[in-house]
Amino acid sequence: MTKGYRGISMEGPIARWYDTSNGKAASRHDEQVAKVRQYAPKGSRILEVAPGPGYLSIALAGTGDYTVTGLDISETFIAIARGKALDAGVPVDFRLGNASAMPFNDDAFDFLVCFAAFKNFADPAGALREMRRVLRPGGTGLIVDLRRDVSKQAVEDDVARMRMGVVSRMFTRFALRSFLPRRAYTKAEFEALVPGAGFGSYEIRQTPLTVEVELRK
Repeated sequence: MTKGYRGISMEGPIARWYDTSNGKAASRHDEQVAKVRQYAPKGSRILEVAPGPGYLSIALAGTGDYTVTGLDISETFIAIARGKALDAGVPVDFRLGNASAMPFNDDAFDFLVCFAAFKNFADPAGALREMRRVLRPGGTGLIVDLRRDVSKQAVEDDVARMRMGVVSRMFTRFALRSFLPRRAYTKAEFEALVPGAGFGSYEIRQTPLTVEVELRK
């Protein structure tokens, strides 16, 4: 598989460290589930692009309201996520694949979500085109990611609510202040990028920490 990401590969020990550190952020996962439920009615077919260790996909499947698929380019993350889904006793179809060349039919999903991963895609324009292709007509996609122009205070506020060890908290703060924003997008950059994907309409919003891109096919 060609490299579909920017930055370090989330495989092996790095991926397992990420799982251990971020698995403790239960409040964040709850917030993500609540946000998805604002958009996706019961019975929706949901695709999570780049689910990592699978926290959100598993939580959504656990509600019993959705059919959930997760697509990630990391073999380690897919193995971790499948194990977690098995332990939780919930059905999630975790697939190995590239966001810019998804292994799904056209119009396969009602809703698509991508949290904190879009900045890592090597082919963002291709990923957006694929998101449109796999959504059914009338379907919605939601991208939520770190904003390039995030403030130090927004980072401090976010890290402060994470239940992490001292070392993990220090690294997370460093990452959010340094190399992650360099790969991220501003609202203006998304406004320049999204129209080329061919969505019927879209809306781009900001929080102190993130850019939220709502895509409608």
